[in-house]
Amino acid sequence: MPEQQPPPPAGLSAAARAVLARPRGEPVPEPALDDLAGWRRYAELLDALTVAALAVRQPQEGELRVTRVEIAGAAAYELVPACLADPNGAPVVVELHGGAMVSGGGELAWRANAPAAVRRDAVTWAVDYRMPPDHPFPAALEDCLAVYREAVARRGPGRVVVSGFSAGGNLAAALVLQAREAGLALPAGLVLLSPALDLTESGDSFRTLRGAAGLAPMPLASRLYAGGRDLADPHLSPLFGDVTGFPPTFLQSGTRDLFLSNAVRMHRRLLDAGVPVELRVLEAAGHGGFGGATPEDEALLADVLAFEARALAADPEGAPLRSRA
Repeated sequence: MPEQQPPPPAGLSAAARAVLARPRGEPVPEPALDDLAGWRRYAELLDALTVAALAVRQPQEGELRVTRVEIAGAAAYELVPACLADPNGAPVVVELHGGAMVSGGGELAWRANAPAAVRRDAVTWAVDYRMPPDHPFPAALEDCLAVYREAVARRGPGRVVVSGFSAGGNLAAALVLQAREAGLALPAGLVLLSPALDLTESGDSFRTLRGAAGLAPMPLASRLYAGGRDLADPHLSPLFGDVTGFPPTFLQSGTRDLFLSNAVRMHRRLLDAGVPVELRVLEAAGHGGFGGATPEDEALLADVLAFEARALAADPEGAPLRSRA
C-alpha cells in the first residue's frame, strides 16, 4: 500500500481535490472466518463509517416519505418523494445497498439511497436484505428476488428498474440471472455502481489499485457470504454468468476504485452479448465516487437518473436503448 496517494490530476473540481487531500483511514481488519461475534463487530464498524460518509447527502425534512414495510416476506423501506403525484401508479426502483455483503442494513439501507430516491419520478423500494453471519447465501438474494417479483407483479417489468451499489451491485446482477432462471420477465433497466461482480477478485485492478483509495480487498467477507460455495459460481460472482438478454445496463466505477476491473470486464461482456450498456469511469474517483458532495458526484447522479428515466420510458416490450460508452 503506498504511503501517500498520488496527487490529484488536473481538471478535478476543488471539492473533489479536497476529498483526495484528506488523510486516509486504516482499513477495518476482517475477523477470522469462524468468529461470528467478531463479524458482528466488524459490521458495526463499517456501519459507523457509512453513517459518517452519508451525513452530507440526506434530503431535507419533508422531501421524502420513508416507511418501513414488508414486501413478499422481505424487509424493505418504501421511499416516496414529496413531489410524486401518484405513488400508487408510479414506477418502482428496487435499490440494493452496499456494505461488503455484511453491513449497511437497517436504516442505512434507505439512507444510502435517499439522494437518488428524492429526485426520482418513481417510488424506491430499498431492500433490507438478510446478511451473514446469521444469514449467508442465498438469503440476501432470495430477499431481493422476492421484492423484485412483487414489483413486477404490481407494476409490470417495463415499470421496474433494479439498482445496486458495491455489494448491492453484485446482488442486482445476480438477481437478473436468478429472475431469468425462474422465468420472470427482466426489468426495464439495471444500474450497477462500483459493483462487486467478481468475489474471486481476479481482475487487474485488485492488484494495481490496491490501497490507492483506502479500500482493501475483503476475501473473508466474501467467503462468509458464500457459506462454503465456490466464489466463481455466477450467483455469487455475476461477472461469470451468461449475460445474454440482460436489460439495458448502466455501469460506473472510478480510476481509483478497487473494483474498476469488475465494471470494465462486465462492460465488455455486455457489449459482446449485444446488451445496450453505458459506462461511466470517474477520473480519480475511488469506491463510491467522492462521497456525494462534489460536482463529479452530482454529474454521476444526474446521469443515473437520466438513464433510469429513459429505461422506464422505453417500450415495455423491450425496445432497446442505444449502446453508449
